[in-house]
Amino acid sequence: MWMLSPPGWQKLRRSFWGWIPLTADYLLEGLRGALWGWHVLLGILAAGAYFSYESCFFQLLHAGTWLKAALGSKFSPKKASGGTTRFQAISTALAGSIGTGNIVGVAAAITTGGPGALFWMWASAGLGMMTVFAENYLAAKNRARGRRAPGPLAYIEKAGKYGGALAAVYALGCCLSSLGMGNMAQMNAFAAACGDLGLPIPGVAIGAALLVYFVARGGLSLAGRIAEKLVPAMTLLFFAASLGVIWFYRKNLPGAVESVFQGAFSLRAGAGGTAGMLIAMKAGISRGVFTNEAGLGSSAFAYQDVRDYSPEELGCMGIFQVFADTILMCTVTGLCILCCGPTQLEGAALTFYAYRSALGQAGGWAVSLCTALFAIATVIAWCCYGREGLLYLTKGRGRKLYPLAAALAAFSGCLLPLRAVFQLGDAFNGLMAIPNLAALFLLAGPLGKAPAALFEKTVQKNPK
Repeated sequence: MWMLSPPGWQKLRRSFWGWIPLTADYLLEGLRGALWGWHVLLGILAAGAYFSYESCFFQLLHAGTWLKAALGSKFSPKKASGGTTRFQAISTALAGSIGTGNIVGVAAAITTGGPGALFWMWASAGLGMMTVFAENYLAAKNRARGRRAPGPLAYIEKAGKYGGALAAVYALGCCLSSLGMGNMAQMNAFAAACGDLGLPIPGVAIGAALLVYFVARGGLSLAGRIAEKLVPAMTLLFFAASLGVIWFYRKNLPGAVESVFQGAFSLRAGAGGTAGMLIAMKAGISRGVFTNEAGLGSSAFAYQDVRDYSPEELGCMGIFQVFADTILMCTVTGLCILCCGPTQLEGAALTFYAYRSALGQAGGWAVSLCTALFAIATVIAWCCYGREGLLYLTKGRGRKLYPLAAALAAFSGCLLPLRAVFQLGDAFNGLMAIPNLAALFLLAGPLGKAPAALFEKTVQKNPK
């Protein structure tokens, strides 16, 4: 009887198991293409362009107005009826957006799309500011006491006769995205940061799962109390370290800035012609949404308990959120990476290298600590968002299930490869973006006059 020799069995086994990751990668890439392809990215840009046009580019021409509305009384201790201060709400929203995407996402965008991807992150953020304004404004205008439909679900439900179906799809996408982008992607970077500090990854995965389990059992009130202390500290630490790197490589700064604009519009054969520009555009827009969440509607969850401010003011907080996340934080990260020169690294390792090469071991420790803090802050916020989505789907009966799912996602995120984590995160983001964009366009009518009304109120209060 013919039998394979032991080496033959080993070869057959390797070839069989080798097909599994290839098949999984193929399926995940197909899922990402269907839910997060050009049609969704162009929809996000179209929404931002439409709301920018309707508001006469309020985010650009009246920056002083939205900055004052967002930050004018930010440190007021006054609490809303739900027990959340304005500072806690904006800190929670920033915790959800200023995450490891500012470290890993920027590095991934530059690795995939070249320096020009940073420009398209700026472009998507500039338009996305008004998209987030629209999301926060509509959520505040349509919310009701009792929060049967919290956050963005309040306006998605009212988007025509299919509003209920859109809300259900959005809630499902919110649950999955909170486990993908808001958890697995963050814990993947968290594990990389801990590994850089010499900690064993399996132990980190177990610790992360336990941490996320207890965090997921809390609510927005707990998230707000943690975020108001964590977000300012981690942001200042990362910004200071980034400025140190840029100062160290200050001679390379003009060339880095030039490469951003050249890469954004390069049609040279070396860049793949038009395809090269499109790759940079897609990478920048995709990773930009990964960091600032424009088009996902998620930040509206953070403000659902803030009732002492007008919908226009809450919209301005959304503009500031995108500005702080992408225009400030992602820019300094991207410039640090570009200034230090090309390497063969990717993801968090690329960012760690940039900071360590300029600031020595202290730079590596600083970015590792910031990565860990960013991951924890984002998971805290997104666990609240995901739990709200699950409670909406199950009519309040899924409260005990979500912490277990979040813990499993955190454990898996620490161990999965970076590419698979981003594929899942992008696909789940699409499940949120598609129904949210549909609702925004269906309810777009009253939004055009909202920023102008806020500007008129500001002028009346502060006449020259």
